[in-house]
Amino acid sequence: MVRRNLVLALLCLTVLAPIVLYTDRLSAASNPSSNDEVLVEASGLSFGTNQVGEPHALSQELTNSVKEPVGVIYFDNSSNSNQIPTDPVDGLASSTTAELPFGKSEEHKSRVLSTAVDERSWPEREAMIKEVTNGVIGNGLEKPELLEENKEMGSQHTIPNSVPAKEENESEKQHRQTSPRNNPEKRQTILRKKSSDMTIPDARVRQLKDQLIRAKVYLGIGPTRANPHLVRELRLRIKDTQRVLGDATKDSDLPKNTYEKLKAMELILNKGKQIQDDCAAVVKKLRAMVHSSEEQLRIHKKQELFLTQLAAKTISKGLHCLPLRLSNEYFSLNSSQQQFPYQEKFEDPDLYHYALFSDNILATAVVVNSTISNANNPADHVFHIVTDRLNYAAMRMWFLANPPGKAAIQVQTIEEFTWLNDSYSPVLKQLRSQSMIDYYFRTHHATANSDANLKYRNPKYLSILNHLRFYLPEVFPRLSKVVFLDDDIVVQKDLTGLWKVDMKGKVNGAIETCGESFHRFDKYLNFSNPLIAKNFNPRACGWAYGMNVFDLDEWRKQKITEVYHYWQNLNIDRQLWRLGSLPPGLITFYNHTLPIDHRWHILGLGYNAQVDLKDIESAAVIHYNGNMKPWLDIGMPKYRGYWSKYVNYDHIFIRDCNINP
Repeated sequence: MVRRNLVLALLCLTVLAPIVLYTDRLSAASNPSSNDEVLVEASGLSFGTNQVGEPHALSQELTNSVKEPVGVIYFDNSSNSNQIPTDPVDGLASSTTAELPFGKSEEHKSRVLSTAVDERSWPEREAMIKEVTNGVIGNGLEKPELLEENKEMGSQHTIPNSVPAKEENESEKQHRQTSPRNNPEKRQTILRKKSSDMTIPDARVRQLKDQLIRAKVYLGIGPTRANPHLVRELRLRIKDTQRVLGDATKDSDLPKNTYEKLKAMELILNKGKQIQDDCAAVVKKLRAMVHSSEEQLRIHKKQELFLTQLAAKTISKGLHCLPLRLSNEYFSLNSSQQQFPYQEKFEDPDLYHYALFSDNILATAVVVNSTISNANNPADHVFHIVTDRLNYAAMRMWFLANPPGKAAIQVQTIEEFTWLNDSYSPVLKQLRSQSMIDYYFRTHHATANSDANLKYRNPKYLSILNHLRFYLPEVFPRLSKVVFLDDDIVVQKDLTGLWKVDMKGKVNGAIETCGESFHRFDKYLNFSNPLIAKNFNPRACGWAYGMNVFDLDEWRKQKITEVYHYWQNLNIDRQLWRLGSLPPGLITFYNHTLPIDHRWHILGLGYNAQVDLKDIESAAVIHYNGNMKPWLDIGMPKYRGYWSKYVNYDHIFIRDCNINP
């Protein structure tokens, strides 16, 4: 019995003793006085003979619990801090483990970071630590939210003047509890916002392009070429990167495996960097690449110019089909069906007369349709269309099948003007000369390396239709005023106000185009010729054909046609100006042109992608001058709608020729 009681007593002792000891230890840990003792011991930690300041971050952590103090930062103001090794790059101590004299808790260990900082360099070090602990990359650019975060967290990086942690007042506690460091959700929100604000748009595309340039540089340098294995790897990675990059212009265009390709290329580039130590060779190679790129750019620009001019002179299948289809229909009509109504209006001086000279049926139709659609009284408008013999039947058939309401249409061929012959017109004689034909049609001119001003070699300049505008009094002998319209314009408002413009004795009413320097006389005429330099001002303001008001009475009175003939005879060898109708127009109507309001006529829709849309909407006439005509594939889509809305694409002739918007 005694033995059994002894065994039970020993058993109770072995079971209850650990429980009692463990409970005692927990009470000691939760006792504030014991925490104070730990802090006192921590504040007395010394290295060598110098004592460090009180570890503020450690004190804050230990006031809450006796957890293992991980990531504590100690600052040593003394010069004797060499017992903890420092990183050679940034001067901060590398990770070490030190025994802390914590009494009962001496089994706990902590990583200690140390650095030697004197009082003068302390603000810079403090700023660096703030950047590290706040997660801010040191670029000197901080958002207001992060500045506020740094302000709130500043107390955690300030060395206190031996203020014990237990004396923290209530405001400091509340401030610490609401700071981003102690509020994970707020901190994550701030960091996410900063990350999104600092992200470079399409950074991955830029990085891939930079890698390609670096790889090509390494391929062209001697040390790399001497390493066949590296050369093969570089070429392989270049192909992979080019395949991934493709035509991408933004990160969203890249495939999903882009990051892996980018890392693989970076590894190869690092190998190339290790074997390349000749900076002069790299610089030389980069300069060669820049020079080569500039030369290729120059060649491509010249080719682009040639191809654009070629496209502008080319007739599409649809535009070639349309006159054939219309001509076939026209010749199937009897003579009575081939006549236009309202012929009595053709010479009525009280009506509004338009002159339009063109061989483009679809473009002419748009000019007539847009003018009639926006006219207040269409019955008062008369259109005089002159075309060549090849398109005469097709032009007549179009307007016979699509009459413009009560407006009058007259279609003539240039061969009807028997007075227009070589003996009367010097330009007609020049255009039919063998030298002029050779200038246009010699085969060696059909290359991209020919004359830079290829626009002057457009065969349209061989057509007398382009110069018929200088013979308006002869074409309309019974009219006193006419509005000339090009076939590449669209009318958006009623034009009857043009007949009310006071011409003030001038012959030509046009908008001036000298807002830009290349629209002055010296850009069209050869002022190195003394005849030009003597008679004209090189800075005189140019003007535009396309929508012009001509006072035919003043024209006849001032003998403008004779002026035109005089200068054409002097330019037989093309020494005064290149071909075209604008340079001789500037000369012929010099001091005879009246500037009119720019809202009547807006230019540039055939070459300038920056025309203000508000100006287009408010203009009476918009002009597709330039190579990018709206009926061509190279026309600018942003402006094509203003033109195409006057084309009936459901018309049987349009559908048969596959002409689409």
